[in-house]
Amino acid sequence: MGMPELVSRTAYLYDRVSGFIPPMEWPVFAEDIEAILALKRQRNAVILAHNYQTPEIFHCVADIVGDSLALAREAMRAEADVIVLAGVHFMAETAKLLNPDKTVLIPDTRAGCSLAESITAADVRLMRARYPGVPVVTYVNTSAAVKAESDICCTSGNARKVIESLGVERVIMLPDEYLAKNVAAETGVKIIAWAGHCEVHERFTADEVRTLRAENPGVVVLAHPECPPEVVAEADFAGSTAAMADYVTSRQPPRVVMLTECSMSDNIALKNPKVSFVRPCNLCPHMKRITLPNIRTALEEMRHEVTIDPDVADRARLAVERMLAV
Repeated sequence: MGMPELVSRTAYLYDRVSGFIPPMEWPVFAEDIEAILALKRQRNAVILAHNYQTPEIFHCVADIVGDSLALAREAMRAEADVIVLAGVHFMAETAKLLNPDKTVLIPDTRAGCSLAESITAADVRLMRARYPGVPVVTYVNTSAAVKAESDICCTSGNARKVIESLGVERVIMLPDEYLAKNVAAETGVKIIAWAGHCEVHERFTADEVRTLRAENPGVVVLAHPECPPEVVAEADFAGSTAAMADYVTSRQPPRVVMLTECSMSDNIALKNPKVSFVRPCNLCPHMKRITLPNIRTALEEMRHEVTIDPDVADRARLAVERMLAV
């Protein structure tokens, strides 16, 4: 069968991304997409895709999409033998923690995270020694080894709720310094932070927000809580990627800017055609390592499988499960 037949068969998928992918480019995507859909059936596999994945992945091959909290929750409900994590490595580890009997694949092992790489398990032990008795709350954007040294995990979407659930005056919150400061401002809890930053969100500045407002009168500014506190203070709303998506969908602001990763705006724009998006975004080089071709290869060759030391996994799983119970 030729290219016209392929384009015809996949037209229903192209409709989902036609606002992003030009018609002449679609055949290049369609071949991999059709192969991935067939491989999912063959392998009894599901694809979990983070909000920062590109539209052809997010809208055309993913079975479950969302922020890190949503993916963590849905991973537990996945009725499949194989989970492919279209995201970064710590997300694949979290999926494995919650599904120890399933095969979890990540299409590119180099898909890391500046936050996860900013702290080690030894660092957490040193913090505990310095502040004995103070509970350790660890962001999910960390390795399983770091989670294993923690009392409970959190995401940007539930950080405040997790901190308040502990009922204490002081906590250690790792590793995102800006998220910790933003949560401290919301809760009044004294938070001992680590100097880790997200390389996507730390680059936004308050001056940039003020310039955006001057050049785009009436624009609504949404910021991720991994942004510096002075950026969050300039925004109209701050929240997780899921919360930002909900804001746009429910309120339908005429013009909006999302201070987060570029593909997030692309994915939300496709679902909200009446909203005009201003696009001063930053690319995550790690998320962009995940592509249709390497998702296809992952399913064809069953690579790269995520494994975790059983002792580490047991302790890390407990911290994640405590978060999910809040």
